[in-house]
Amino acid sequence: MRVLIVGAGIGGLTTALSLHQAGIEALVVDSAVRLRPLGVGINLLPHAVRELTELGLGDALAELAIPTAEMVHFDRYGGRIWGDPRGRALGYAWPQYSIHRGELQMLLLDTVLARLGEGAVRTGTLFEGFEQDGDRVRARLLDRASGTAEPFSADALVGADGLHSAVRAQLYPDEGAPLWNGIRMWRGLTEAEPILTGRTLAVAGSNAAAKMVVYPISMRAEHRGKALLNWVAEVRVPGDPRDGAADWNRTGRLEDVLPHFADWRFDWLDVPALLSGAEQILEYPMVDREPVDRWTFGRVTLLGDAAHPMYPIGSNGGSQAVLDARVLAYELATAASPPEGLLGYEKERREAANAVVLACREMPAERVLRLVAERAPHGFASIEDVLSPEELTSITSAYLQTSFTDVEVLNTRQSYTVSGRTQPP
Repeated sequence: MRVLIVGAGIGGLTTALSLHQAGIEALVVDSAVRLRPLGVGINLLPHAVRELTELGLGDALAELAIPTAEMVHFDRYGGRIWGDPRGRALGYAWPQYSIHRGELQMLLLDTVLARLGEGAVRTGTLFEGFEQDGDRVRARLLDRASGTAEPFSADALVGADGLHSAVRAQLYPDEGAPLWNGIRMWRGLTEAEPILTGRTLAVAGSNAAAKMVVYPISMRAEHRGKALLNWVAEVRVPGDPRDGAADWNRTGRLEDVLPHFADWRFDWLDVPALLSGAEQILEYPMVDREPVDRWTFGRVTLLGDAAHPMYPIGSNGGSQAVLDARVLAYELATAASPPEGLLGYEKERREAANAVVLACREMPAERVLRLVAERAPHGFASIEDVLSPEELTSITSAYLQTSFTDVEVLNTRQSYTVSGRTQPP
């Protein structure tokens, strides 16, 4: 069996590694002439860390990433609202990691090249479309350097080419631009002194107006006694005419974001200094797409953001792509035929991933944070004076709805590794 994967992001590269582990040949193509460690930080939830660990990447992740120990919400004045443990502290057999997206992608890329060979990833290769019959799928690939078109025949085609997927566009030609919810995000990285415990994912404010998310992402920085802080500034700006202009690497401007946080100085963080300390700022609209009721068309399927783009809430995007990749490889390796394997993958993953897309739209934790802003617009001395115990508890249940697999279910379920499907430690 030979599988063509369009897109060399986290989902596509994890798919290649998973297929190789299952004994299936894979080729990854990407339109970028050179793959570089772009982007800022992301979180990998324990269910994704389990899958990457079973691919043999556990030690490498531990050397690069910060094992997130807690998530804490504050109001816009830095007053603590709620906190909860994360990763192993919740009882999972695997940690939650915060890591630079580019470092994760380069780790996956280097591992693919080492295991599958230098020819397993073709950059500068544009996917132009596909045709299929009952036996094969034939993709049209264009070498960007030479302008030469090349047909490529495979047993299956996986569109892992992100929010603006060319594979999805052929399957859903009338879909249009991504859907924007009125929130713009600015992202950056700033090296600074550690904040709070040094392993805290901190959220301040509410995206009803303005919100700041900050967490460390580099174990190397920690070894130097510093913290490489990933920050995300979310501001609701209704009427912005640039909705749908979603490019993860679009340059943002400090003067656009700083006024929204000019007086956000807490005893544990100086937000204006944090924003001003970034070497580069990226700007992005919070967008997704409507969930679709079909990913698989014969020998073609979608994966990751190409299948289920979602708001970056609750650390879901990269983690869901990793799960997709592992399930896809398992189903292809155990099914009677590639089309059956792709349908098995969709049956296992589509409803679950679409449910996360819709849950992220509801932003259940945000409802409680907005209550705090409404009831205590100038801050509070004690959160118990603002929220009832039931309202505080509802934040935990909100994250269980959007982000977390049941601890016992994850810790005890069978592996997606085809050979030797053992129980986890």
